[in-house]
Amino acid sequence: MATPEEAAYEKFLERVRRTVYIDELTPLATTPVIESAFNQFGTVKKVSFIPNFLGPKELPVSVLVEMETEDMAQAVISTVSQLPFMVAGMPRPVRASAAEPNMFVDRPKKPGRTIRFRWIEPNDPDFDKARRMKRLARKHTAENSFMLKKQLEEAEKLSKQQSETAVTHHKKFEMMDKLLYDGVAQKLADRYSMKCFPYR
Repeated sequence: MATPEEAAYEKFLERVRRTVYIDELTPLATTPVIESAFNQFGTVKKVSFIPNFLGPKELPVSVLVEMETEDMAQAVISTVSQLPFMVAGMPRPVRASAAEPNMFVDRPKKPGRTIRFRWIEPNDPDFDKARRMKRLARKHTAENSFMLKKQLEEAEKLSKQQSETAVTHHKKFEMMDKLLYDGVAQKLADRYSMKCFPYR
């Protein structure tokens, strides 16, 4: 019989199996945007943005999307891997893959797992390796912050362009409606001996 700890971990694994990991998100993505995008595959139960540990936390680049069933999660992975995906009206080269237990901040302790650690003294042979790793982590953090800033600038620029395009198209449709309703189109058709079909 399973212990309470084992039962809790098995329940967590069921949640993992119906969750999809999405990355390459636009920094402008929000929970409502993600829910709207993925509800076409089924019911979205939970959206959890993964904290950005190497840059500004307010700029998410990946998210865990928990679906209602494992089949829905598989449908997301299969579709997003093959077709361009729209997020907030913008095609995004997002990548979808099955979630893994270590992606969850609130994951329970795995039964039977122990963690060992030790302090490294300056005279330890591994001390220099740790120092190099620290410098490398700082370098990656700086690079990541720069890239995120550029990505946000591009996303905001694209969003502005799409908004302006939508306004322009709306004005064109308003002009077409006015021409058709005011009879201008019929007059032009009569003038050039053309047929003008009634607007519906």
